[in-house]
Amino acid sequence: MRPHTVWNILWNLTLITAGSVLCAVAINGILIPQQFLAGGIGGLAIFIYYLAPVLPVGVLYFLLNIPLFVLGWVYVGRRFFIYSLVGMTIFSVLVLVPVPTLPVKDPMLSALAAGILSGIGSGIILKSVGSAGGLDILSVILLKRASIRVGTTVMGFNVALLLAGLFRLNVEIILYTMVYMFVTSQLINLVVTGLNQRKMVMVVSRSSEAIAQEIMQSLQRGVTIVDGEGGFTGQRLRILYSVVTFQELSRFKEMIRHHDPAAFMVVTETLEVMGKGIGNQPHW
Repeated sequence: MRPHTVWNILWNLTLITAGSVLCAVAINGILIPQQFLAGGIGGLAIFIYYLAPVLPVGVLYFLLNIPLFVLGWVYVGRRFFIYSLVGMTIFSVLVLVPVPTLPVKDPMLSALAAGILSGIGSGIILKSVGSAGGLDILSVILLKRASIRVGTTVMGFNVALLLAGLFRLNVEIILYTMVYMFVTSQLINLVVTGLNQRKMVMVVSRSSEAIAQEIMQSLQRGVTIVDGEGGFTGQRLRILYSVVTFQELSRFKEMIRHHDPAAFMVVTETLEVMGKGIGNQPHW
């Protein structure tokens, strides 16, 4: 096996393990002691545990993952499937390990702390080429098939879980759990996308040729030039279209001001970008 292959395997397993540790601490150190629910399949396992505490949460989580892995074998890549199978095993074992209850008494602060730990942990796991199983597999399938963001899928599933929880838990617990779930989903999106977000830039300027040259030469980014016409003036003009990274945006703006302070520029966010060099489509 090549050295870089060994390094990639170790790095991805490290990400999965580190993220699983954070999620397991959130579950055993905060959520279960506070009698909160959790997100995703882990939350479903906790809910079943509250209803019938016969099997440990880790064992329930493992069993609930079996049908999802059957689905994953069909719709996701084999590499992702294998890493996720390993990740799910690691996570299930870690949830079985008891941890001290974190010294946070206030329920709201507990919900925030658990959401931060779970969100960062889940995001770290999804930065690998696998997952810890559970809802991650369904989230990746929906992201690939329907471009639904990972955090959005998590939130949707969690809402359904909370509605079921209303029949067993009191309203205050459900509300605190909602805070936890919201924080978790936001942190997942931040960690998975974060500074990797791409920005789409459209520029209308009389110095379009000079700006286009600098985009290609200085920023090393592609640019598309579209012929247009001013709706009010009727003058012919050229519209520049380009995609840059979040870190490059301030430099891009300064470059536009240098060439044409009167330029018209629109910056919009992107969900995914496919393409060599600038693409940020997830590696699943």
